[in-house]
Amino acid sequence: MTRTNLAGFAEVLRAKQIELSRSGRSLDSIVIERSADVLEEAQYKSARELAIAGLNREASVRRGVAMALARIQNGTFGSCVCCGGEISQRRLDAVPWTPFCIRCQEAADLGERVFSEVSSNPSWARRDHLAGAHFAVMSA
Repeated sequence: MTRTNLAGFAEVLRAKQIELSRSGRSLDSIVIERSADVLEEAQYKSARELAIAGLNREASVRRGVAMALARIQNGTFGSCVCCGGEISQRRLDAVPWTPFCIRCQEAADLGERVFSEVSSNPSWARRDHLAGAHFAVMSA
């Protein structure tokens, strides 16, 4: 990846950080409200769950952006943190804070348990990409 590309991604990531800091949701949105009306109580609970999901999503993006900026600094930006392969330019253009290539992301989406075993176990010699998921094969 060229220095110009890295500088462009760093600029996009910093802009995203600023955007997230300005739009920062507050914990006020998850305040527990009570009502004597059962239907209203259910609406409050639903709104609270949506607010929590939004806060979690925003926190995840914040962490992703910060980690992507750190990868730019240490020279590993654009490489998948799982398999070490190159992350496609199109994927980085769409989600510049992604730590995974598309195949590793699909594997992570299929099941965190299987993915974490594959990505953290040094005894796995190679990973085959079949049907968009990782299947680890022991070396013979």
